[in-house]
Amino acid sequence: MQGKHVDESYLDLLEHIMKNGVTKTERTGTGTQSVFGYQMRFNLADGFPLLTTKKVPIKSIIHELLWFMRGDTNLKYLADNNVHIWDEWPYKAYLVRNKMNVPKSGSPEWNTGIKEFIEKIKTDEKFAKENGNLGPIYGYQWRHWRTPDGKEIDQIANVIENIKASKVDPNHRDGRRLIVSAWNVSDIEEMNKAGLPPCHCLFQFYVVNGKLSCQLYQRSCDTFLGVPFNIASYSLLIMIIAQICELEAGEFVWTGGDVHLYSNHLDQVKIQLARRNDIRPMPKMKINPNKKKIEDFTIDDFELVDYNPHEGIKAPIAV
Repeated sequence: MQGKHVDESYLDLLEHIMKNGVTKTERTGTGTQSVFGYQMRFNLADGFPLLTTKKVPIKSIIHELLWFMRGDTNLKYLADNNVHIWDEWPYKAYLVRNKMNVPKSGSPEWNTGIKEFIEKIKTDEKFAKENGNLGPIYGYQWRHWRTPDGKEIDQIANVIENIKASKVDPNHRDGRRLIVSAWNVSDIEEMNKAGLPPCHCLFQFYVVNGKLSCQLYQRSCDTFLGVPFNIASYSLLIMIIAQICELEAGEFVWTGGDVHLYSNHLDQVKIQLARRNDIRPMPKMKINPNKKKIEDFTIDDFELVDYNPHEGIKAPIAV
């Protein structure tokens, strides 16, 4: 059954927040229009759910997902691949830790400083080791969740093993425990030091009729900048794990908690909403069919085809 186009669902969400959102103060001091609780569903057979009403940088999304899947938490991999979606938090933490002035985010002083910081992450291995680590964030929790007795749990490997088992072992069939959590309460304060506690914090897989689906719970949703990334990233994760487990990709269900628009994104939202009458066909994502292990995928194993979006819309990130 064909579902709604990703842009239709997403623009409906933007309009819902603009109409029903309440003004809330929050951690960054920027201010938001916020609603509590929202859900969108995407049938991956309809196409790859990457927005067409503004260009979304797919290579950055893929590199970040590969970074998560490998259990990496150091900024260097992203910096080396020209992905800058995580730069602000470790840069700010570096300034605070060294008792240096913290310029206003987006100011000329901030922009110059962060550029120098990232260049040093790329070129100075010792500096990157000391200042590029974002703490026990997503990849760490996905692949290296620490137990009280000092052992570690590879949640992604366990889920893949259980999905495969569900196809042949009656004891695993229709399992309701195909869950990966990034919300490790004991590590939240450590994550705060140089990164962020997980926004997309828990996801559950579901196998039926030879198809793999996934539902994500996202506690905090930067709807203009972040949510388009999250939709594409988790849709791709479903496709990857489906291929590894010899299943078809089914449905991605996105569930948001505090779903908000920052007050300095509202003009950009209006620009995007004005493009509703020119929604374009969703692209397709091709994956190298020869890759069968989660660790083996590289950026060269993915090809986005027939993507013809409107131009991108820039907006400041709240740090």
